[in-house]
Amino acid sequence: MVSAPIASTISVSKPPQKFEWQPLAWFGGLLLLCYAPILYRMGQQWANDENMGHGFFVPVVAGYIAWQRRDTLLAIPRRSNGWGLVLVVWGAVQALAATLGAEIFTARLAFLIALVGTILYLCGTKWVKALGFPLALLLFMIPIPAILYAALTLRLQTLASQLGEVMIGWMGIPVLRAGNTLQLPSQTLDIAEACSGIRSLLSLGFLSLVYAYFTDKRIWMRWALLAATIPIAIGANGVRVALTGLLSEINTQLAQGAYHEAEGYVVFIVALAALIITHRILLLAAKRFRLEAR
Repeated sequence: MVSAPIASTISVSKPPQKFEWQPLAWFGGLLLLCYAPILYRMGQQWANDENMGHGFFVPVVAGYIAWQRRDTLLAIPRRSNGWGLVLVVWGAVQALAATLGAEIFTARLAFLIALVGTILYLCGTKWVKALGFPLALLLFMIPIPAILYAALTLRLQTLASQLGEVMIGWMGIPVLRAGNTLQLPSQTLDIAEACSGIRSLLSLGFLSLVYAYFTDKRIWMRWALLAATIPIAIGANGVRVALTGLLSEINTQLAQGAYHEAEGYVVFIVALAALIITHRILLLAAKRFRLEAR
């Protein structure tokens, strides 16, 4: 009995697809050149506006996250999408109209629209989806519209004054609030626009998303931590106002100048710690929920 020879199968792996970076670099360079005046003025605001100090870090962090996903992106076949050109043209028209109408926020938003359009046209829809998070993160580099900023600042000032009044009262210090002004035995504290806490709110919101990205991959957790930044930032600013009131009773110089600035940084660090603690609490709650669901 003669056994038939066994045929061996040889699997040939396909070589990795070579990615052509030239079109992306070319279009990216043109995009930066066309929007250079808008980006330059936005960079100036980052440097001069204390509320936007985090703006310099946003494109760096977003770029790093995109670079981390390079293997995933290279595995996705590029399929040009003509709608990308529509977005690029839309962004150009929006930037021109906004510049003529002195609408700064709309002009800056046009850059992101054109950026998404460029990626969509050159690489396709799947690339845009894969880069969705870093692209959305870039929104934090654009200062919020002036009308929204004014409304938020006024509301946050009022909340800071109210919380400060309550906390100072808990300390046994007599306090009388009139609007955004707190009358203490030693001096009068005016909760100015710079003390509204909007800086902490914007910076903490950005950091919450970055922290959640590197520590927890669940989408709902990122949204939960982003939502948690609102009460944390408001509460931390109330603590700052109360702490300023307490220090002013000890020495009025401690509530001014460099001491007051240092106090703000300390309170912000406390707010970051509160965010991390909130994450731990949510992790324990989610674990307990899974155990009870079994």
